[in-house]
Amino acid sequence: MSDDINRLKALLQEDVPPPRAKAKQAALAAGMLAFEKNAENFQGSPGAERPTHDRPENGRGFMEGFKAMFEKLSPRGLMLGGTSLATIALAVFITQNVNLSANNPPAVFDAPAAMQPETSGQIGKAATVDGAVAPRRTAPAADDRSEAEQAAPTGLLERTAQDVPSSAPMVAAPSPAQVIGGFADDTPVINLRLENRDQFAGEAVSPLKVAKDEPVSTFSIDVDTASYSVVRRSLLNGHLPSPDAVRTEELINYFDYNYAAPQTIAQPFAPQATVFQTPWNADTLLLHIGIQGYEIPFSERPPVNLVFLIDTSGSMNAPDKLPLLIQSFRLLLGELNPQDQVAIVTYAGAAGMALEPTPASESRKILNALNRLSAGGSTAGQAGLEQAYMLAQDMMEKGETSRVILATDGDFNVGMSSVGAMQKYIENKSESGVYLSILGFGQGNYNDALMQTLAQNGNGTAAYIDTLAEAQKLLVEQIGGALFTIAQDVKIQVEFNPAEVAEYRLIGYETRALNREDFNNDAVDAGDIGAGSQVTALYEITPVGSPAISMDPLRYGQGEALPESNGELAFLKLRYKLPGESRSNLITTPVQNAPADQLAQDVIFSTAVASFGQLLRGDTRLGGWGFDDVLRLAQQGKGDDPYGYRAGFIRLVRLAETAQ
Repeated sequence: MSDDINRLKALLQEDVPPPRAKAKQAALAAGMLAFEKNAENFQGSPGAERPTHDRPENGRGFMEGFKAMFEKLSPRGLMLGGTSLATIALAVFITQNVNLSANNPPAVFDAPAAMQPETSGQIGKAATVDGAVAPRRTAPAADDRSEAEQAAPTGLLERTAQDVPSSAPMVAAPSPAQVIGGFADDTPVINLRLENRDQFAGEAVSPLKVAKDEPVSTFSIDVDTASYSVVRRSLLNGHLPSPDAVRTEELINYFDYNYAAPQTIAQPFAPQATVFQTPWNADTLLLHIGIQGYEIPFSERPPVNLVFLIDTSGSMNAPDKLPLLIQSFRLLLGELNPQDQVAIVTYAGAAGMALEPTPASESRKILNALNRLSAGGSTAGQAGLEQAYMLAQDMMEKGETSRVILATDGDFNVGMSSVGAMQKYIENKSESGVYLSILGFGQGNYNDALMQTLAQNGNGTAAYIDTLAEAQKLLVEQIGGALFTIAQDVKIQVEFNPAEVAEYRLIGYETRALNREDFNNDAVDAGDIGAGSQVTALYEITPVGSPAISMDPLRYGQGEALPESNGELAFLKLRYKLPGESRSNLITTPVQNAPADQLAQDVIFSTAVASFGQLLRGDTRLGGWGFDDVLRLAQQGKGDDPYGYRAGFIRLVRLAETAQ
């Protein structure tokens, strides 16, 4: 024992040689090579291999190998090679932990956390990708960077400011000093900036129109709600949403309202109109249109055939994507009748059938098929759609409904990749009688523009699921609207009386505008309404003689005098087709110029939501109206809120006020 102690003392007294330059360079080169290899194939990265006895979990093999290497070294060799081993360990640690797979898209190494204030429009914001939040910092000048940074491959250290939305939040990434001991407390932080590739089409805010020149307004109804969930996700992440992501009508239609219900499916709607003073402008009026769809009793629901078309590509490998998707479909299965059928088609590098048509009563078999799904590969969206439509058509019998439910983050990079090609394909397939609904998941790679195109042309709806609570709302509480269509090609047309109305503007529905002649053309596609669904639309109206009139009268071409008033403010028309029919039906309702004294809480609350959407879009016609005004109005109209959705909206308004 004493001999061992003496040898250890002798070793400790020897001078430790400096680190070997060649070993250091070799370790750094190996680390960079591993980093570049891991940075390849963001969208098409395969899922992780299952650990086995000879292929341990990531990180475990490294540590065991490191331990074995230490055991083989003599005490003297251990001391002499200590510096080189530390260098290798650091290089391997970084490459093991900076894993740019499907969960971590290509990132950018930025400058150390500079002590510089952030200003509006300056690089320094962050984007969220696949649930992760990473900082955005200004790149250092070339003279300020280390030799290792300057020698790094082009593209790893530099990106343009346009890569990340300016409204994204900032969250500091951990530094090596927080993970590995031995670094000074003031060691510069290495930040990762993740690229945000969410896509939103966006449309200009609906313009103000002169009633005398354009008395007729026509649009297709919309019962989609995806925009509300996207807005909520952004605000919960601490930043205002992109204006392009905000569709005001989808915010309004997210909530349930107590509208008059129709008594029979033969006429599945009962439109109602309310006129009242505009909260943000005392010199204008609001025309509030509410439509309630017929609710099919549970006992009268026809059999439904569902094909779950599930994106299992590498980009779905994130907690808020495939795992949340599987949990959502588990909720849906509990709402199906025994005679309903379910099939599952998946697509990644290629499409395949994960479950043949199976009665909903065999829930264990369906759940097992869902639980076996894993993410990996590219995104063969075209092949998946083709197989799903073919299967849905084969499952459908007379009197039954077949619906493809596409669940994806919206990325299609194999097959038809252009929006135009997808639109044409879906339009052709919609004639088969198979409906297409869209469930969007995840962030950072979400293609909302494509999802909207597919849903609008596939006779279905588009929703975005950011939480399991949202899946509960959509697939359990509103299951009828999600699965059963009661009317197709539903269009609204409002003719304003120039004797009463000088100007008007439709709030929202920018992507649903139709030409005047499209209203009576049954060949023109429009929105569909599911059982129990509701539609709300608001017009802001400037009465004749109001000081709020924005447009001066023309010097030339005054033309005919205004007609005499008959007491009508407008004339509302609604056109729809019953499922499977080719000829439309018409419902008409005159709107009297009689502003209401007492308003229902539903009308007040929906007006608050409408003003919130306009603020998020940057609408300039709200004067001094702000988020505090929205908050006050929403609290006034909150009313009965059994599920807490209206209370949730009020919290979002508070978050928006803070984020602003």
